[in-house]
Amino acid sequence: MVKPLIFFDPYPRTKEMVLSSNLEKKLKKISRLKTYFGKRAPINIVESILPDVEILVGQTSMDKRRLKLSKKLKAIINVKGNWENNIDYKEAYKKGIYVLSAAPAMAPAVAEACIGYAIALSRNTYANHNDFVVAKEKYGIEGNRNSYNLYDAKVGFIGFGNLAKSLIKLLKPFNCKISSYDPWLTKQEFDKFNVKKTNLNSILKNNQFIFILSGVTKDNINFLNRTKLKMIKKDSSVILISRAEVVDFEAFIELAEKKYFRAAIDVFPEEPVPSDSSLRKKKNIIFNSHLAGGMYFSYMKIRDMMFDDILSILNNKKPRNLEHAIPDKAKLRIDK
Repeated sequence: MVKPLIFFDPYPRTKEMVLSSNLEKKLKKISRLKTYFGKRAPINIVESILPDVEILVGQTSMDKRRLKLSKKLKAIINVKGNWENNIDYKEAYKKGIYVLSAAPAMAPAVAEACIGYAIALSRNTYANHNDFVVAKEKYGIEGNRNSYNLYDAKVGFIGFGNLAKSLIKLLKPFNCKISSYDPWLTKQEFDKFNVKKTNLNSILKNNQFIFILSGVTKDNINFLNRTKLKMIKKDSSVILISRAEVVDFEAFIELAEKKYFRAAIDVFPEEPVPSDSSLRKKKNIIFNSHLAGGMYFSYMKIRDMMFDDILSILNNKKPRNLEHAIPDKAKLRIDK
């Protein structure tokens, strides 16, 4: 009996991220495993292998013609945390091919980072550190005059996907009053999590903490423009951790630096950020180099969840761990 063919084409993910030696051994026991790392697999390799592939792991372009060529294909597993505009999702769904994303595996680590950024902003940790370095620190209540608590705070989410749902769990002990804006979802979907569905303006005007968690699509680039950003309640803590393209990044930096609001930023329009970027001269913003989710913990979860779903699929069972792309039953948010 011929083993099923599994093909890894996961660039920009590396082998270290998605294929540990242990996972490689397990996959070789159940399949004919072929891999291509370091760059996107060449067209000739992809198209020669597609007619026999049952599981495709990576961000390989799969248009209608390629899907038609893939006679045995059961699943496409995107090992990034977003949907990319390089798959004919409707055709895949029609053919019964699972299209899965590793977003649920990344969300817990990113949610944890959100909590850290929020507390660092509300407690003025960054400014207090800088004062301490130059021997200008203040102690006790004097050093906390501009601090506030996450406990019992009003918290707003912009976007309500995997990350928001992981963040809710971590916020539960803080007894926050959480509201969210996400035009894709119904009130009933928010009610399941005891979250108030509201509009964008309300999120910006009424919350002490705002988490920008939405993915980017061709329709929502820069939807948080200068006018919207100026609605943010004075001195609120704003955490930009999803995609930089959803905000007018220049306006966001300018307003945060002028202390309209406090800001922590984990993502940038251009990565790596150029060494001579003007961002490196800003004094009032917490910057992190897209580190929130990219941890060994996250990639271990991706590998474990992926292997479990691969076993299910090859045994004609529904995958239960990774996120499903279902374009006909839910509005699919596709990256630009």
